[in-house]
Amino acid sequence: MITQEEIALSKTLWDYHQMQHEPEKSACILVLGSHDLRVAERGADLYLQGWAPILIFSGGLGNFTQEMWTEPEADQFARIAVAKGVPPEAILIENKSTNTGENILFTRQLLRSKNIDPDSFIVVQKPYMERRSYATFKKHWPEKKLMVTSPQISFEEYPNSEIPLRKVINIMVGDLQRIRIYPEKGFQVYQEIPENVWSAYERLIELGFNQHLIK
Repeated sequence: MITQEEIALSKTLWDYHQMQHEPEKSACILVLGSHDLRVAERGADLYLQGWAPILIFSGGLGNFTQEMWTEPEADQFARIAVAKGVPPEAILIENKSTNTGENILFTRQLLRSKNIDPDSFIVVQKPYMERRSYATFKKHWPEKKLMVTSPQISFEEYPNSEIPLRKVINIMVGDLQRIRIYPEKGFQVYQEIPENVWSAYERLIELGFNQHLIK
């Protein structure tokens, strides 16, 4: 049972992890793979709404999905997009990456191989991965214009049978730790963490939400 205190603390992290960017016309949409198929739907919807002419899906089998699936994330995501009406010729697939840094690096290699050099991206991820995706992209591809978005869904509505609430909270706690320590490792650009957000993080760890932390 998740307590009201735990929910309030978690919503503080949820709000921080989101960048609150509004979509802008861009050269391409880059959808980062994950265990959440709703991310693919969000990417397809943005394409169908005319925000960009190219839709890229990036993701092999990562930390969570290697235990869930045998088919790469990007291939599953692309199939969802086609089912929603995206023309296959508008889709590019990178299906070898296993983390966010590789998503960016392998996508850059894919685009270079096709002589495509977009100046702007809409990056699509899970709601609680927006900030980490932004910080990683800016580290590896700083010259590109970037906005980040995710499925338009509230914290209360987000958990489901495949991604239960306790798992969501554990991941958010772990991702905040990574936002703090990854810049010094060269993985991300620095992101300021407000005091109330860090306090919520520390309290959630005290309450046992430590399953996704780097030891």
